[in-house]
Amino acid sequence: MKRRSKPLRAVLFDLGGVLVEFDGTAPLVEMTAGRLDLEDARKFWIRSPAVRLFETGRSSPAEFTEAAMKELGVRMDAQAFLEAFISWEKGLLPGALGLLDEIRPRILTACLSNNNALHWELLRDRFGMDRKFHRCFLSHEIGLIKPDPALFRHVLSGLGMEAEEALFLDDNPEHVRAAEGIGIVAMRVDGVAEAREALKTMKVL
Repeated sequence: MKRRSKPLRAVLFDLGGVLVEFDGTAPLVEMTAGRLDLEDARKFWIRSPAVRLFETGRSSPAEFTEAAMKELGVRMDAQAFLEAFISWEKGLLPGALGLLDEIRPRILTACLSNNNALHWELLRDRFGMDRKFHRCFLSHEIGLIKPDPALFRHVLSGLGMEAEEALFLDDNPEHVRAAEGIGIVAMRVDGVAEAREALKTMKVL
């Protein structure tokens, strides 16, 4: 974690694995009959060309389904795969909304999420996630995706602040390293409890 010389002005939250439960690893292990282990499955969501196209808004659900099944070497009904993918977005982790409500009056909050239109629609319409942050930066709307440094620079520009004025919380080490690489204060956290501890460490709570 980078030392800072300026006060924090914003907290940037990843969603899946930090505030939201996305169960996309164990199902991939099962779907591929063990050809992928849990770490391979985790990395699939970061490195897959099919995922990157879909989560930057450059492919349709049908195109994503076809490409992802081909990458995974999975033979099944395309609609069944897509429905399974949608179902892996489980909703908010316990305590997520309470944490956001607690810190929102104290500091600018933003979500910074690799996401897609299908899952974001669920989080927005069912849980009102778009109203829980001051700003939302979503890969499928912006056309940029973590861990690309360009996405972090886009967010900083949109917020009008320097890198060291932002704290970024994410569960993927690749994303944390990328944020640190451009000077953002970044911490790897897994779930709401660890996010809360990180905010206490940084004197936000």
